[in-house]
Amino acid sequence: MRKLAYLLFALTLVGCSREFIEGMYDVNYEPTNRFARNLAELPGQFEKDTAALDALIDSFSGNIEKRWGKSEVKFAGKSNYVKYIDNYMSRSEVNFDKGLITIETVSPTDPKGHLKNAIITTLLTPDDPAQVDLFSSKDIRLEGQPFLYRQVVDQDRQPIQWSWRANRFADYLIANKIKVKDVDFKKAYYVEIPMVAEQLEIRSYKYADIVRRASKKYDIPEDLIYAIIKTESSFNPYAVSWANAYGLMQVVPKTAGRDVFKLVKKRSGEPTPKYLFNPENNIDTGTAYFYILKNRYLRDVNHPTSLEYSMISAYNGGTGGVLNTFNRKDRKRAMRDLNSLQPNQVYWALTKKHPNAEARRYLEKVTNYKKQFNQGKT
Repeated sequence: MRKLAYLLFALTLVGCSREFIEGMYDVNYEPTNRFARNLAELPGQFEKDTAALDALIDSFSGNIEKRWGKSEVKFAGKSNYVKYIDNYMSRSEVNFDKGLITIETVSPTDPKGHLKNAIITTLLTPDDPAQVDLFSSKDIRLEGQPFLYRQVVDQDRQPIQWSWRANRFADYLIANKIKVKDVDFKKAYYVEIPMVAEQLEIRSYKYADIVRRASKKYDIPEDLIYAIIKTESSFNPYAVSWANAYGLMQVVPKTAGRDVFKLVKKRSGEPTPKYLFNPENNIDTGTAYFYILKNRYLRDVNHPTSLEYSMISAYNGGTGGVLNTFNRKDRKRAMRDLNSLQPNQVYWALTKKHPNAEARRYLEKVTNYKKQFNQGKT
């Protein structure tokens, strides 16, 4: 099952559809983003060679296992950033939920030198997901404002924007904070860097203008957009998931993305991962999907508060999941039953009786975060 999930994810990254996995027909191997260029180098007869599927997956996960062992394989996710460099011998993980950065190396030669390079690379990684290939060990071009600027401070409590400060902080960490652990019969040298307490707020402020524009354009409350982003990605623009969702609002191209293109943008097809890794595009698309939920799929929900609860739940578990909560056989009856309830009763039903446990928790998280944003807390 793990290999199948990797396969679905990798093929989506290179622009292949689920139909490819199901039927192996009519595949366009042109890569759709820079993250997966290495995954796009496929043999000409790939669609006829099922063995190449395993090779595609193993090209990434296998290289990690060779360096780190099976128990230490880590991938980028919704609320964590993971990047390998140095021929997979060094890596960094930014855990946005925990507010902790871990940078480590298993290089057998000059481990402190490799670790210093990894620290500097992490601190100066640019604030542009299109410039960072998460699914290879390719180097990162360190130019422009760093993604972690102000979210991390050095030993003098100063933000890190320039190479000289990153170098100096790396020297300090190696001299004072280095740790060693055993990894797959090798020594791993690592440092842990706590992020500043307000790291989430700093990231959220970066998108304030985009959120404001999307809110005004689609008549969706700003606090709701913020709450969705915090729930989906912790304001991590590099966010990816094995469910083929991308970016800040974790938009799925083949469902929400396709709907937005067709019903709002009046264009064919679906957004590419590269399109969705752009924060402006992502927030616009995610908010436009809320517009569709509000004005099309759930337009018959009468009470505005009940409508908002239903929209939030549908963003995660689909409109069908919302209606199935109230009646699994008759959608019209489900809507009548929903409208017969008070908003607090609708909330109770969607958080206690929704057929999907994740969707039940999702509504609780989003509504709690929405309150926090209203209170000026994130």
